[in-house]
Amino acid sequence: MTDLRTPPVNDGDLFSQRARQYAQEKPLQRIHILEAGCGWGTGLDLGDREHHVTGVDLESPELRAYTCDRLDLDAWHLGDLRTVPLPPRAFDIVHASYLIERVPHAELVLDRFVAALKPGGLLLVRLRDRNTAFGFLDRTLPNWMHIGGRRRRVRPGRGPRGAHARVPDAPVPETAGTGPETAATRTAGNGRTSPPPAIYDRVASRSGMQWYCVMRGLVIAEEYTSRQAVRALGAGTGLAELLCRLVSVITRGRLPADHSEVTLVIRKPENRFARVI
Repeated sequence: MTDLRTPPVNDGDLFSQRARQYAQEKPLQRIHILEAGCGWGTGLDLGDREHHVTGVDLESPELRAYTCDRLDLDAWHLGDLRTVPLPPRAFDIVHASYLIERVPHAELVLDRFVAALKPGGLLLVRLRDRNTAFGFLDRTLPNWMHIGGRRRRVRPGRGPRGAHARVPDAPVPETAGTGPETAATRTAGNGRTSPPPAIYDRVASRSGMQWYCVMRGLVIAEEYTSRQAVRALGAGTGLAELLCRLVSVITRGRLPADHSEVTLVIRKPENRFARVI
């Protein structure tokens, strides 16, 4: 395992850089990307490299509305991530940003992503770590305190490439369940949104992902931490920082306050029987 450290660039830029580096290793082929969690956030930037992007996420009115507005998706499916169509060994890159902590049966969902990944492919994961002071607060604080977050941005489309093959799954529900506290994305008064509410299965942590990779024979090439969610939770008041430090002290460091997210660049070995050192 690599040492924990702060990413040298913005997390989103880091993933895009690694995706472009991967594409350079495959100069003669189209890069197939699975955008896991397409209902929130932005995709990867591969520049002018030919690629095909398929989005998957949970089904909700808000996630569907955002997915429909994205111009960078060639196809998408919303629903139960245990059953959405994912052909085996079909994708070069799986990009899962703030998804693992907010899906039920996360380990099974990860298994499906890994099975859909080509040998030698990349699994790019960013998640909020449940085994931190922030993770504890995120699970226990009232919803009204979960304000702030990062601005939702839609990356411009890649330009005309023929029809974007949007794949509708089911009619969009009317307006039931779209109140401020039941929405999949909570909006603050400054027009910014936070990631959808988290469930925090046991694998949704630094140690949980390390265990998962060891058990599945995956290689963690890079591992970083950040504190973006701590800053967003407090909305600039410093309250979240104080609460996180208090939780860390009370738990004698078992729930650390030094980070809230973990960013992982994971590679699926070319040879499934290769020994992971």
